[in-house]
Amino acid sequence: MKSRWNDEESAAWSGDPVGLRVYTSRLLGAEPDLVLHGGGNTSVKVRARTFLGDEEALLYVKGSGWDLAMIERGGFAPVRLDRLLRLAAFEQLSDAAMVREVRASMTDPDAPTPSIEALAHAVLPFVYVDHTHAAAVLALTNNERADELLAEVYGSRVALLPYIMPGFFLAKQMRQLAEEVDLGAIEGIILRHHGVFTFGDDARTSYERMISLVNEAEAYLESKAPGERYLNADGGEDLEALAELRRGVSRQSERAVIASWDRSPAARGFAAMENVDSLSTRGPVTPDHAIRTKRCPLVVRNSSDEMLEVYAANYRNYFQRFAPAGVEMLDPAPRWIVWPGFGIVSFGKNPAEARAVGDIATQTIRVVQDAERVGSWLALPERDIFAIEYWELEQAKLRRLGAPLPFAGKIALVTGAAAGIGRACVEALHAEGAAVVGLDLNPEVAELEDGDRKGGIVCDLTDHARVRAAVEDVIRRFGGLDLLVSNAGIFTAGAYIEDLDPVNWEKSIAVNLTSHQRLLQYCIPYLKRGVDASAIFIGSRNVQAPGAGAASYSVTKAGLTQLARVAALELAKDGARVNIIHPDAVFDTRLWTPEALQRSAERYGLSVEEYKTRNLLKTEISSADVARMVCAVAGPAFARTTGAQIPVDGGNDRVI
Repeated sequence: MKSRWNDEESAAWSGDPVGLRVYTSRLLGAEPDLVLHGGGNTSVKVRARTFLGDEEALLYVKGSGWDLAMIERGGFAPVRLDRLLRLAAFEQLSDAAMVREVRASMTDPDAPTPSIEALAHAVLPFVYVDHTHAAAVLALTNNERADELLAEVYGSRVALLPYIMPGFFLAKQMRQLAEEVDLGAIEGIILRHHGVFTFGDDARTSYERMISLVNEAEAYLESKAPGERYLNADGGEDLEALAELRRGVSRQSERAVIASWDRSPAARGFAAMENVDSLSTRGPVTPDHAIRTKRCPLVVRNSSDEMLEVYAANYRNYFQRFAPAGVEMLDPAPRWIVWPGFGIVSFGKNPAEARAVGDIATQTIRVVQDAERVGSWLALPERDIFAIEYWELEQAKLRRLGAPLPFAGKIALVTGAAAGIGRACVEALHAEGAAVVGLDLNPEVAELEDGDRKGGIVCDLTDHARVRAAVEDVIRRFGGLDLLVSNAGIFTAGAYIEDLDPVNWEKSIAVNLTSHQRLLQYCIPYLKRGVDASAIFIGSRNVQAPGAGAASYSVTKAGLTQLARVAALELAKDGARVNIIHPDAVFDTRLWTPEALQRSAERYGLSVEEYKTRNLLKTEISSADVARMVCAVAGPAFARTTGAQIPVDGGNDRVI
């Protein structure tokens, strides 16, 4: 690890201590081996004038929920330093009281809640204080040989403190250290199973001390295990087993989850280690990780459902052993799984959360292996992990989250997604919380990609090999499939049967019927392993009320309806539902140009507006109306409905 300090960049913040604090905080945040997903915190002490003109000392400390990699000036909370020091002098202070009093000490009520470590930063008598969870240092501290290793690497240049709960107790420990030790004579403080504090009266000193201490730990580990330190392993893939794992975790979670699969050589290598059961289940690298990852992962070796049941039972036992009265148990599902032969799978209510768990898992397996190469990996006792996982401050955060979106954790695939009904379905399902991938021949489908839980794949749905590959891409990306909206279709040139162009007939059959059958065939193995799985086919009013001159379109939609009905019969035993929606006169699609609308309206002797509302309810039907029905049919209101045909047509007298 090397210093990222740049004299030219830092000069832009000359004379602005808070600006320099932002600058070096981002430098720290750019190093995943220092902080992950909101971990770590930084501060700076300044003197400032109040609105009334009084001068006072303030601590600008990172606000809760901010990530050092992207923090801005507004991400720091200004707190009156004298009040923090008085709070730190208390003999006892509950976490709730501490948070309340620290927040009451802020000079800006609109600023974020100060870091839980605000008091610890306050008692260290330096202008700048940096705190990280450096991976290389944790490999030394989380070790049965910790004292020996740290002495060998740092000598007396750092102070070593035992693990203690964050917040008030850590601040009290820091305050006592500051009274007993000349902090000006050391370069930092290392906390067992927690991380590193560095400090200085200028931003560069505090930052570069952190980099130097971490670099020394990295160099020491490299000297003991030069070159490639991690076992590598190749392996195949089993996408159906992945979907099975995800469904099992979803069941234990009592909500759908997204799976993030790390099949890198390093992940496969760790999963292949002979003693991986022991190494991976001793505990997290730092207790803070338990908030996202639980105390340990599940190692899956045979039936995933059986092993998930055992994991859940063990978790309940863990909770019962340590839970005080009145604390509600979190769900007993693992947050990550070690999968020998395949790597590591992480889970979350959305892709971002699953990736965050995966990033922590990746760091964990590296730290564990580094620790083993210089000694023996040692985690904190279960009681200490439980105290963080069920910390009252974290529980309060969970209570403030509110209800999840209806399709949070669900995975959907929509065809014909570049425009019209398909595009509307993608947007509606995404807005309701689902992770959605759209397929379409039109390159514009790629515009759906947002890097998180929405994407588009350019795909000719009559290219069956490409369709299979696209379905498999969805499984690899999110871990399974719950919702299929089979919508793609074309309307070939109208003609009476005696004048039908054979090419148009075959094309209509290929796109409007055969492509749906093959897509469904590829999706069934995953729908059978989905969470409340539902396949929805977009049919047409023409199925029940066909018109002359549209044989190729009407026949294929009738065939599609029959395909869906048979699928409903076949998939019912697996709990997967299949329903059909029959729209009519949806004119906000590319099939209906203004010129085509005008011609059709004139054929009936109507204005365009009259033509668009020529149904019993005299209402216009939009793509969004169909998408809303898709969401309804995919949701709990239709949880006990399969094989149904549902019109979205404003009422048609020929159908009724």
